[in-house]
Amino acid sequence: MNVTPFPEYDEYDALGLAELVKGRKVPPAELLEAAIARAEAVDPTLNPLVYKMYDQARKMAAQDLPAGSFQGVPFLIKDLIQRIPGVPTQMGSRFWQGWVPEEPTTLYRRWLDAGVVPFGKTSTPELGIPPITESEVNGPTRNPWSPERTPGGSSGGSGVAVATRIVPMASGGDGGGSIRIPASCCGVFGIKPTRARNPAGPFASENWSGFVSEHVLSVSVRDSAAMLDATHGIEPTSPYAAPAVVGTFLDATMREPRKLRIGFHSDPAFPVNAHPDCVAAVADAAKLCEELGHDVEGVTPDHPKQEISRAFVSVYAANIAADIRDAEQVRNRKADRRDFEVSTWIARVLARSINAEELVVAERFLQKEARRLARSFGQYDAILTPTLCKPPVEIGALEPKGVEALLQRVITATGFKAPLKIPGVIEQAVIEMLRFAGFTQVANFTGQPSMSVPLFWNTQNLPIGVMFTGRFGDEQTLFALAAQLEKARPWASRRPPS
Repeated sequence: MNVTPFPEYDEYDALGLAELVKGRKVPPAELLEAAIARAEAVDPTLNPLVYKMYDQARKMAAQDLPAGSFQGVPFLIKDLIQRIPGVPTQMGSRFWQGWVPEEPTTLYRRWLDAGVVPFGKTSTPELGIPPITESEVNGPTRNPWSPERTPGGSSGGSGVAVATRIVPMASGGDGGGSIRIPASCCGVFGIKPTRARNPAGPFASENWSGFVSEHVLSVSVRDSAAMLDATHGIEPTSPYAAPAVVGTFLDATMREPRKLRIGFHSDPAFPVNAHPDCVAAVADAAKLCEELGHDVEGVTPDHPKQEISRAFVSVYAANIAADIRDAEQVRNRKADRRDFEVSTWIARVLARSINAEELVVAERFLQKEARRLARSFGQYDAILTPTLCKPPVEIGALEPKGVEALLQRVITATGFKAPLKIPGVIEQAVIEMLRFAGFTQVANFTGQPSMSVPLFWNTQNLPIGVMFTGRFGDEQTLFALAAQLEKARPWASRRPPS
């Protein structure tokens, strides 16, 4: 009879597991085998893993581990930005298949210093671009709450791994919502830190014009806070730094927040309406915050939606094109349309239709909008919105169809730019993706900390996250609020049926 190692494994968060290791109650090797057993049970159905590092992890768990906050805790790493020496980095892309880095990223080293035991890499869409995880090279990753639906993206594999308790915490990166989107879809906690809070180097100074922040998704709020304590801080290649932190993020979770002023709305930054379930989740969260003693009031963001759409897509496409250029240099060969998915290649074609002046104008517009929002909402400690515009969509729902799909194939096959001017082509290639996640991108171009909190499930038993965005540099207020919400409405015991 097969016996699952340490059957109580998923009753603990990451700090709880580390306490067992430090107290010599459970060895790291046993925790690792428990995590591997769960991974092997979940992966064939939901597909959250793209690379398994079991042998490497077993050797690591058998050695002396750093006595950090997460000593001996099994951990999974998103297969995108972070480099692990000797382990393939594929980024959900055919073009990157077979590439193995030789040097580690700074954030990966800091995770190791915290004591975690990485044993695999999690799935992501190609180059982390869309808010779903359905790469052609790895196939779709599925939502444990409803396997015909998406777990979100681009940290979809990590979201699934945490939701199914393969691990209590896994890495993610957020350039347009890619931590918060899967956190919402999978019913777990995820915070995008302030711009430059965590290091981006040493192979980059920033990612996606500063939009990207790397961190984790987790079951508990305190795990996320403690990991940010372990990893934040500048490095020699940092072009700028986040505001200094007084005290620790973990301490913030251990105290009741002061009475906060919270504004709320359900108006996306892009030209689309929020689904009634998402609006209901915000109303529910606003009522809960009021019951907890906070001042809560409706606000109007007055987003210039068309202008934000155009500017964001311009910067987005330009960075994808630059990522492809960087990939060509690393792989030492030219890419062609067969190396990438249609939506990725069409973004490159779009980028080449934008001149340098237009790109700088787009970046300056988003910076101007960030300044306007800081003035408009400066009196609030947090702004509450839906995380997403819709509940988790079905697998394949965001793929272009019909005439739009045909025109996109023409563009990628010929490089001919004229069809880009036809209404619907870009909307289907890019804007439709943003319409699923029309709230999250704002915090990426403003640089503010922003978190998705799992407080609401709809009548279909699908998680609907709500998002709180804080002042620039003020993760501590968000962590304190999140811990209060977690205590008032615990979510750790709520498990997906699969």
